[in-house]
Amino acid sequence: MEVKHIPLNDLHISLGGKMVPFAGYNMPVRYSSDIEEHMTVRNGVGVFDVSHMGEFSIKGPHALELIQRVTSNDASKLAVGQAQYSCLPNDKGGIVDDLLVYKLAEEDYLLVVNASNIEKDWNWISGFNTQHAEMKNISDDICLFAVQGPKALATVQKLTPSALSAIPYYHFVQGEIGSVQDVIISNTGYTGAGGFEVYVPKQHALAVWNKLFEAGKEFNIKPIGLGARDTLRLEMGFCLYGNDIDDTTSPIEAGLGWITKFTKAFTNHEQIKQHKEKGVERKLVGFKMIDKGIPRHDYAIKDANGSVIGKVTSGTQSPLLGIGIGLGYVTTKHATPGTEIFVDVRGRNLKAQVNKLPLI
Repeated sequence: MEVKHIPLNDLHISLGGKMVPFAGYNMPVRYSSDIEEHMTVRNGVGVFDVSHMGEFSIKGPHALELIQRVTSNDASKLAVGQAQYSCLPNDKGGIVDDLLVYKLAEEDYLLVVNASNIEKDWNWISGFNTQHAEMKNISDDICLFAVQGPKALATVQKLTPSALSAIPYYHFVQGEIGSVQDVIISNTGYTGAGGFEVYVPKQHALAVWNKLFEAGKEFNIKPIGLGARDTLRLEMGFCLYGNDIDDTTSPIEAGLGWITKFTKAFTNHEQIKQHKEKGVERKLVGFKMIDKGIPRHDYAIKDANGSVIGKVTSGTQSPLLGIGIGLGYVTTKHATPGTEIFVDVRGRNLKAQVNKLPLI
């Protein structure tokens, strides 16, 4: 399969980015070291170019009806200027994708989906568009920069007249950055370090990137790769599609009951409601290693007797804590915080403990 290039591909190479294929795109995995980039975001400010993400415009009198039909959360509760985390349930009890829903105006929504699922999601949503809401795949027209960290607000504020401190979490404004118009500045992110996600028309991407780095110079702003993005989201216990959630995981198993609203009908809501009411056999949990070792994707999770009770879906060494951390599915009786579990790290059963999220 041909690997696509994001618009600023050459810039990332010139900045020393180590480029790897990810979700069908050539993406920077790191520029310096994962730990240095991770701590830059936790303590200062860094910018991720996540322009590989997909964006769909859904407009018209039937836009909300379509979104309500295909997503688990209740988009009717959105005010203009508000965003919502949601998922697309499939017809087998699993998840097609997780996504963000933005209400740009009355009858005008933006859906932001995972890069690896752009075509899959488009086809899935289109299949339910019987009332002909106006759908447009605008993924190739938009660049997305995640400006994250405690100094993100001070950095972005230099470039916009919009009062950023007045934007609540999961809200956004449509305005300008450094004289570039039609920019969405969203108080969202995937790091838990605070900051903004900035949606920019592709033709202005380089100008906005350069202005962000000028504005953040006094805070030692740095470009950040996918390596640190993964360790940052894992410390927070945020799910990654394809690892922690997929076509076989129920939103209830994945701890996403809070984005699953049974006040409306949506794809397969009856089966998912059964999961909620009757309970599920396994649950996604966060855990911290007690013994020294790094849990990795697909490692077996065992109980004290050595019986397999689940598996690791995401794992790493936490740069902030200096210990191994992870997410994984375990049998429900082992899912209570404080429960002792064991991770099979290359044949050694290493002790760990189930933890409430976030892990930091």
